[in-house]
Amino acid sequence: MSDSVLNDPTPPTQTDNGQEQTSLSTAAARNLASTTKSAPQMQEITSRWLLRILPWVQTTGGTYRVNRRLTYTVGDGRVQFTTEGAAVRVIPSELGEIAQLRGLGDEAAFEAIADRFEQRELSPGERLATSGEPVDGLHLIAHGRVDQLVSGPYGEQATVDVLVDGDHFGAQALTEDGPVWDGDAVASVPTTVLTLSSDAIAELTERIPALAEHLEHYRSESSARSNKYGEAAIDIAAGHSGEPDLPRTFVDYERSPREYELSVAQTVLRVHTRVADLYNKPMNQMEQQLRLTVEALREQQEEQMVNNREFGLLHNAALEQRIPTRTGPPTPDDLDELISRRRKPEYLLAHPKAIAAIGRECNKRGLYPSTVEFGGHHLPAWRGLPILPCNKLPISANRTTSILCMRTGEDEQGVVGLHQTGLPDEYEPGLSVRFMGIDDKAVTSYLVSAYYSAAVLVPDALGILENVEIGR
Repeated sequence: MSDSVLNDPTPPTQTDNGQEQTSLSTAAARNLASTTKSAPQMQEITSRWLLRILPWVQTTGGTYRVNRRLTYTVGDGRVQFTTEGAAVRVIPSELGEIAQLRGLGDEAAFEAIADRFEQRELSPGERLATSGEPVDGLHLIAHGRVDQLVSGPYGEQATVDVLVDGDHFGAQALTEDGPVWDGDAVASVPTTVLTLSSDAIAELTERIPALAEHLEHYRSESSARSNKYGEAAIDIAAGHSGEPDLPRTFVDYERSPREYELSVAQTVLRVHTRVADLYNKPMNQMEQQLRLTVEALREQQEEQMVNNREFGLLHNAALEQRIPTRTGPPTPDDLDELISRRRKPEYLLAHPKAIAAIGRECNKRGLYPSTVEFGGHHLPAWRGLPILPCNKLPISANRTTSILCMRTGEDEQGVVGLHQTGLPDEYEPGLSVRFMGIDDKAVTSYLVSAYYSAAVLVPDALGILENVEIGR
């Protein structure tokens, strides 16, 4: 053995098992080799089915106006309440959500009406209205649930509607003489109801001239001929013979149609020039930064199109197109009712946990939902409609969510997405990437903007199954 080896102070490299290493290690070899890399990944990316199924309408000018036939029945909405201990009071201005009182515009009158409501506590099974009996007043459901029942042709009782928090019935007592109930109303759970009796209505009408004048105006307007949807009727003769005089008619439009302005999601992407110059191989740093930024913007776009209070689908569904579940979980009966309320439904949109709850309810009944091939994927379906997952639908603190049913497209008077193409520095349809310059720190800035909105052309294009329990 040579003197140089004997005098070498460096001990031989040991392997993990204590043996002497006899070849170059992989850790050292990586210093001279290039690794194989993936593109940057992110967990936020979802399927974004809503953005994929909506037909997109070019919105030149940034505003989309939805023109409809004139509708007489407006304001048939839900009211809100305040509580102080066990006492419940309707918010006076919320009474304008009742069709007969919308447009009253007299705050003092609203205050006087709100003061005359009497609170009642109903136990399960207690009857609030009986078919054929006179309507005893206007009832507001503050909390709980009331089932509206009618007798079938063979004497059986059938549930035709379910009233929950904020709903009302008996409003015909405000404008009609001697109305009678056309069905029964029974509380199915402990329920708090505020009632404005017929005697109180008569006293208020006599005492408040503005209220009497408003209700008389409502009677005259509602006497105008309308179809079952509340739209101004188009007079047509049919089934006649000979040469009778044909009706003369025209189609009236809404005076103040709804307009949707394009919303925007924006961010400033910043990339240092040193990074862009020196570290662009094998992947372009700017391209990868922009790709992930655009993905995040599209996720935010879908979030807004579902939840935005101005144009989001959850807040723009007509109140008469919202139905509660009968028992809590999303049963096949609930899905059938949601689908049957609209013409040519195309899609169901639900949170993944709600889809799992649908599966559990079907399993309880021995049903096996079919699947459909849609967009290259096999998806669960109900009555042939694909159930598309959307994690942007919120889940409340009490573990409830909503399920959407929609029809899409302008030709079908459905739900449409709104955007504008041909933007300066357009990167994708409706999305632009604009160079903003380089600052004193050699950082390049790009403004990334996405413009979008959504519109519901007619009310029955979008329905919502509300209060869907997913925890059972």
